[in-house]
Amino acid sequence: MQPRVFAILTALLLGVLGLGSVAVTDWSPAPGVAATAPAATAGTGAAAPGVAPAAASATPTGDPAVWTRSTLRNKLMAEMDATDPGVALADLDKITKEKPYTVRFCHPIAHELGHSAVKRFNADFQKVISFPHETCAAGYLHGAVEEMLNASAQPEVDLLKLCAPKNTGPCIHGVGHGTMFVAKQDVPKARELCNKFPTDQNKIRCSEGLFMQLFGPDEEDEKAKANLPADKLAQDPLYPCKDQPALFQSACFFYAPTFYLSSHDYPNHPEVYADALKWCLSGKASGGATDCSRGVGSRTMKYNLDREDWAAQQCGTAADGWQRKACAEGLVSYYTVNYTDDGAAGRLCAKITNKEMQGYCRSASGLSGSLD
Repeated sequence: MQPRVFAILTALLLGVLGLGSVAVTDWSPAPGVAATAPAATAGTGAAAPGVAPAAASATPTGDPAVWTRSTLRNKLMAEMDATDPGVALADLDKITKEKPYTVRFCHPIAHELGHSAVKRFNADFQKVISFPHETCAAGYLHGAVEEMLNASAQPEVDLLKLCAPKNTGPCIHGVGHGTMFVAKQDVPKARELCNKFPTDQNKIRCSEGLFMQLFGPDEEDEKAKANLPADKLAQDPLYPCKDQPALFQSACFFYAPTFYLSSHDYPNHPEVYADALKWCLSGKASGGATDCSRGVGSRTMKYNLDREDWAAQQCGTAADGWQRKACAEGLVSYYTVNYTDDGAAGRLCAKITNKEMQGYCRSASGLSGSLD
């Protein structure tokens, strides 16, 4: 047979077989399965052009399966605009309890809610704080105080009035945040404002907010990171803590790890917690290594609230017992600030499997209740 004739007959035969397959195949959807367009390119996670993401990416309520700072912030701001701060804060509290990883960024979101509430209620501070505001370590209260101070014509006078007469620790901590807004990140000027408080206790509480604000909000936001001079940090990794007056040093060393962790991309590099404990040792000469190690423990717990035992294991990597103990104190400190009930510390310690770290947890002395 000629090659050309053979090729023609082969093509005709294949065509007949193909038509037969189409005719006998059942192309209707399987029972209970809806026909849909392809949602994504395999292996990329990206939706095909012009196609909405798969429904599996959202919960039945329409919320995303995994919250980010921006998606959670947008939801809560919309809720507050439509209702009131109490509704938004209650929802924030519910979400953080259901999904503990959101604690990493709930505090700055609560700050934003506080800022917005002051504007909404025309600086009626008593109205603003009439809503329950303890969620996310009182971030809503902090934001409200910041906004009040920032808008004040006499912040050096008003800072003594805002929290009176109760003068609670979280409120004065919020004043500390506000001093940095007023001073435009100038630490000595902010410190002068904190020194307006007549008692050392309230000066220290104010310093906690001051240095928390200096080292940056705890959120995954490049613009929010602390703007500390690289040349100063090269000379002194814990700058500017040793240069502070004695009353202000403890809070500075405690919050310094916030900057270290954020600048080393802690969400994607879990080894950075152990590295931070080694970094704290640079503060031994200035007496700040213990407070720094407590700060590492506090941030480790804050960023890993859904895996308590793993957080304790990071503290356990420290070479010396004093540092493991200090780190454990930080773990307990944040856990009890976030979960304010009397049994919180006991629940945490029971989840720690390393006996040494469990012992440090159970013997941890209470740190300031306004260290968040």
